[in-house]
Amino acid sequence: MAEPSSGRWVHLDTEITNSSGRITYSVPRPRRLGVGVYPVKMVVRGDQTCAMSYLTVLPRGMECVVFSIDGSFAASVSIMGSDPKVRPGAVDVVRHWQDLGYMILYITGRPDMQKQRVVSWLSQHNFPQGMIFFSDGLVHDPLRQKAIFLRNLVQECFIKISAAYGSTKDISVYSVLGLPPSQIFIVGRPTKKYQTQCQFLSEGYAAHLAALEASHRSRPKKNNSRMILRKGSFGLHAQPDFLRKRNHLRRTMSVQQPDPPANPKPERAQSQPESDKDHERPLQALSWARGPPKFESVP
Repeated sequence: MAEPSSGRWVHLDTEITNSSGRITYSVPRPRRLGVGVYPVKMVVRGDQTCAMSYLTVLPRGMECVVFSIDGSFAASVSIMGSDPKVRPGAVDVVRHWQDLGYMILYITGRPDMQKQRVVSWLSQHNFPQGMIFFSDGLVHDPLRQKAIFLRNLVQECFIKISAAYGSTKDISVYSVLGLPPSQIFIVGRPTKKYQTQCQFLSEGYAAHLAALEASHRSRPKKNNSRMILRKGSFGLHAQPDFLRKRNHLRRTMSVQQPDPPANPKPERAQSQPESDKDHERPLQALSWARGPPKFESVP
């Protein structure tokens, strides 16, 4: 684990995974951590492959804003296999809440095996720094998993959700948490069925941002505890291979346009390159512990 103040790596312990390749670890009480974000690296002794994670210690009563990744940001269906477009103005709205001092929570029903691609997609499009939560593997009811996870954050970590964004599928999740319709923002066209349960952003994020800045819906957070989350975008200093190579491929294709063949072959669906798979193998070498991520709330 790295100490935020010095950046020095400290060895915590050595554990043995179970038959599924998973471990569960609790930081000893004598090493109780202060408020902040701590990079954690898990290294397999045999082949030295590693998996990175982050342990976040939050102040009690931390106010946050929740964004459902697929429902709020992506203008196309899937983040896998292609680079979906971002809804115009989405990044500006997230940054607006971050500038006011709120912690940003990104949540998705996708399995944690897609972590690298989703985080890279957020980084590529300059989304503000925040905490990202995935489902623990493949689940049959991702909405239920979202509700359980957010409820645990509220009840066990004393987090306060000030606003939540998503699609119509997420309305039931946010309503279970007790959020009033004025704090639930849904992207898409209004429907009579949900008209009284949320605020529809039918005119897009740009109009919504103007309304937030002109009204009292968004205000500086009340909690005086300082959250040591770095402002700015996700800290992926070097783009992963699969993004860097695809960007290079796009630039090459835009410059060099070869003549089409006489007998063109039918297009094949874009698949993941072998280099992408090789890049992700180290992350699969050590799986995450079952259950939702654990947090420590401090007074």
